[in-house]
Amino acid sequence: MNPLKIFCFVAILVAAASASPRHGMSKDNSVTSSLKPSDWLSAAELEALPSVDDITLQQLENMSVEEGERMIEKAYHLSQINHSLRPSFTPSPSNVPVILMKSNGQPEQTNLNEMIEIVKQEPNFGNEEVTIFITGLPETSPAVAKANKKLVEAYMQRYNGLRQPINNNKDYEQSSDKEIATSSEEDYSESWKKPKATKGNLLIINLGATITSMKRLALLDVVQTGEMIGKALVQLTNEVDVPQEIIHIVGQGMGAQVAGVAAREYKRLTGHQLRRITALDPSKIFAKDTLTLTGLTRGDADFVDAIHTSTCGMGTRRRVGDIDFYVNGPHSKAPGARNVVEASMRATRYFAESVRPGNERNFPAVAANSISQYENNEGSGKRAYMGIATEYDLEGDYILKVNPKSPFGKSAAAKKQSTYHGLHQSWRSDKN
Repeated sequence: MNPLKIFCFVAILVAAASASPRHGMSKDNSVTSSLKPSDWLSAAELEALPSVDDITLQQLENMSVEEGERMIEKAYHLSQINHSLRPSFTPSPSNVPVILMKSNGQPEQTNLNEMIEIVKQEPNFGNEEVTIFITGLPETSPAVAKANKKLVEAYMQRYNGLRQPINNNKDYEQSSDKEIATSSEEDYSESWKKPKATKGNLLIINLGATITSMKRLALLDVVQTGEMIGKALVQLTNEVDVPQEIIHIVGQGMGAQVAGVAAREYKRLTGHQLRRITALDPSKIFAKDTLTLTGLTRGDADFVDAIHTSTCGMGTRRRVGDIDFYVNGPHSKAPGARNVVEASMRATRYFAESVRPGNERNFPAVAANSISQYENNEGSGKRAYMGIATEYDLEGDYILKVNPKSPFGKSAAAKKQSTYHGLHQSWRSDKN
């Protein structure tokens, strides 16, 4: 039995042992005997156990959210208990697709090795905002393909200003919560709804195309991959004169974790920090070196914001940014999502909606540490807008509700909250 098979097998044993009192359990429900396979599973069940090699995105998409969450959580928690997995997969730069979206909306395809040469051919690249989108899953998944398409379309609209903004929530009922006006200036102004032209460039590092299986996702060397991308970003500055203060990295899933390392590598090599990293449902990291800082963390850029939509599935509930947004709270999934892949991709969909001109403030949120505090008006602090318009001076944990279908943003004033809970307070189950 290979290590990955053993890994998943023991994970299920551990989960079974903690699920209900059976053989070898004392009154306090603790395990007092060894975890013998026959204690928990039949021979047929043992034979049917899947390894990471056997799990596919298609399988996860065919499962309910709850089934997918259980499968991923079992594997993840064991990997953190005994560190049974070690990072062993790093894609070659020549195998990482890169797409430059040209000003006429046409894509120019290359790879990470050749990225600089393609960028040099684009007139005025780097004179305005530069957004670098690092994908986290392959587009063989319909949910991933749709989310990525929506984000690219949104940026093309933002940078070229060709279309009208999305119809804001007219087809869906408002929340039963009655919005209460605050003293914030924006409550009395409609000027923000007028789309403003923004110039910029979109560069897509399609890391997700190389993560073709759950095995690769689990074994991805986040540090080596991030350092590889970080060096490519340094080339943008050194050879194309792109200043760090106009670079915004948008990382999706595992791409968000890689973005943190890339930004640290950029700072190490240049002495300068990137402007912003936005994490779209940052992933759980299965395999990592316990002696090395792995993944995204606050401080990797001047401003780090994160949108969490699948904390019990493919995403992590761990705080990674200056400000972390939790849709429906830290223990919830994205409303309307049918499986864990779709739930994770909702973060990309929400961000894409906010990128479209006129929708920047579609996702109002308030500082709170749980959905119950939010619903009981016990949160406080300055109101935030999740997405492209998040202000850089904000910190802490923010909660919001969204619609189950597009348009997702409620586009209304956030509920007025009465008390203050502090910044980044911990909750007991913050383990992911």
